[in-house]
Amino acid sequence: MPAPAPISVLIPVKNEAANLAACLASVAWCDEIVVIDSGSTDATREITQKAGARIVDFTWNGQFPKKKNWALANVPWKNEWVFIIDADERCTLPLEAAMRAALGQSQHQGFYVNRRFWFLDGWLNHCGYFPSWNLRFFRHALGRYEKLADSAGTGSGDNEVHEHVELRGSAGYLAGEMEHYAFPDIATWIEKHNRYSNWEARLQVEAEAGGHEPADLEPGLARKRRLRRLAWSLPFRPTLRFLYHYVWRAGVLDGYRGFVFCRLMAWYEFLSAAKARELRRKR
Repeated sequence: MPAPAPISVLIPVKNEAANLAACLASVAWCDEIVVIDSGSTDATREITQKAGARIVDFTWNGQFPKKKNWALANVPWKNEWVFIIDADERCTLPLEAAMRAALGQSQHQGFYVNRRFWFLDGWLNHCGYFPSWNLRFFRHALGRYEKLADSAGTGSGDNEVHEHVELRGSAGYLAGEMEHYAFPDIATWIEKHNRYSNWEARLQVEAEAGGHEPADLEPGLARKRRLRRLAWSLPFRPTLRFLYHYVWRAGVLDGYRGFVFCRLMAWYEFLSAAKARELRRKR
């Protein structure tokens, strides 16, 4: 069996007993695992302790920083490299091999990891959700999550979900994949995206007023954000969102699973647009 890798793992949680054990098992090859807990009332703490991981309590005051940025700045990390993984995600063996190999290089200060989404009993292979690159593995002193919008009052929680890491240095791309079991059923998808649309609406309104936009974004992400700002001004946004995911990003090739997912994305776009208009009216 290979020796534990000198990698620190950051897992943000709140009441993740249903997911956490499998996540912890998938990163057991790392020599430090830190679970940042926001007052869980289920068996999250017991599962963490049973796996031999360290648990750190986090209480959010509704302001910046949120959970991951707080942990990056305040936890005394054992290792220089940190891997950030959510409780409903799994590190695969090919990704483990790629991360171990990356430790021996000096060109990059961080790496993007590709996620694959499980939805309606199968993987999404299209819809614009695969490949899905996230900067999750980097030298912890050199990366922090951006602040895009004030999330107080949006119900979007104390954890960075849509924010991306701003890295001081270059980033590469790792082979292998991370499996993401975020949506075990449609009800869960709707509950999460109802909350996310509050944040999305706030982001849109603040961006219109000249909100924060990092100058050194990765080119692909910067292009996506420019397109999103353009889309905000277009008519029939929900229909266009459906066509984008289902036709342009080949969601049709995912069959019924792809059709349902793309329809839900159109609903999410409608919700975000309607809530943004509501915010403008209140202001």
